[in-house]
Amino acid sequence: MADLRAAAEELLPETVDLRRNLHRHPEIGNDIPITRGIVLDALERLPLELNLHETTSGVAAVLRGGQPGETVLLRGDMDALAMPEETGLDFASEHDGFMHACGHDLHTAMLVGAAKLLSSMQGDIAGNVVFMFQPGEEGHGGAKFMLEEGLLDSSGDTPTGAFAIHVTSWFASGTVNLRPGPAMASSDEVRVSVKGRGGHASSPFAAVDPIPIAAEIVMAVETAITRRINVFDPGVITFGSLQAGTTNNVIPEEARLMGTIRAFSEETRAELHAIVERIATNVAAAHTAQATCEIRPGYPVGINDPDFTAFVTEAAGDLFGEERVAPVESPMMGAEDWSYVMNDVPGAMAFLGACPPDLIPGEAPMNHSNRVVFDEEAMATGVALYAGVALRHLSR
Repeated sequence: MADLRAAAEELLPETVDLRRNLHRHPEIGNDIPITRGIVLDALERLPLELNLHETTSGVAAVLRGGQPGETVLLRGDMDALAMPEETGLDFASEHDGFMHACGHDLHTAMLVGAAKLLSSMQGDIAGNVVFMFQPGEEGHGGAKFMLEEGLLDSSGDTPTGAFAIHVTSWFASGTVNLRPGPAMASSDEVRVSVKGRGGHASSPFAAVDPIPIAAEIVMAVETAITRRINVFDPGVITFGSLQAGTTNNVIPEEARLMGTIRAFSEETRAELHAIVERIATNVAAAHTAQATCEIRPGYPVGINDPDFTAFVTEAAGDLFGEERVAPVESPMMGAEDWSYVMNDVPGAMAFLGACPPDLIPGEAPMNHSNRVVFDEEAMATGVALYAGVALRHLSR
């Protein structure tokens, strides 16, 4: 284990260089050719079988060990977010309006580092390692497309374990944090259209104003959640957009709501869908208006396999010491398309603390902030953890 840590530390300078190159060139969605090109250049001299996916810019790189054995899957997501960067870093985004604000540049660089480390040990590895370089995590379902294109058949044998790392400023740098069972929420999009009857703002009695109806729907949904959802199996509906009207003295015909639905179980997820549809249609009807509700299913609940999570916890403790490994007390309402992979393969996602040492974990700018920065020293921990989990799984 000490050898893995030392090897990861030795790789840290080039891991940092790769991360910064990726950070300068953020791309969003499933078509990210610049990012894929940077990754392929970094993998060029390694003994890997490269499977370039066609429906996305995904790459499945296979390392075949010198001895027969099982297959383990490691993932790093590559895409960025459509937002401006305000970090002041000297390697800040060169693409206006786009930023690596969620740490995917670190994930990708760490996975390349793990590929280099494990490639140097190829002859001693019993089995195969599939390195999954995935686009489109930020709402574009890149993992689902890669699965549909045969990701799990990349080595010829279905993986028996799958592991991903996500950096966060929420935890102290270099700590490994995870929990068994539901770890991240499902994520669905809801759109509600309220149709009333337009008119002059001075005479609301002669119109059917959709704006207060839409506002009532929002408040009724939030109240219903507190009455209808078990607090020990929680869910969230948040409306992030209410759009209506064009000027101050006109009652518009339509108001539109957009929101997100989050849950940690399929039962709560279904109940939340029913709540918003029932309230929207009936509140509108009570005011002689009409409402239509469209729910677009998104990522499923991210469930860490309990046995695999215990295995990762033990591996991380042996690598870094038990004091650097901590249980996550409660699941997070964020969503991840890694959940698609964990639906098919026993696996887990661990959160790697990367809060800069001069900031306070939990108070530093968070993931998806235009000011978020991460401690690059934590990437050595990530490289060693990827490699350690793979080696330990294949040597069971």
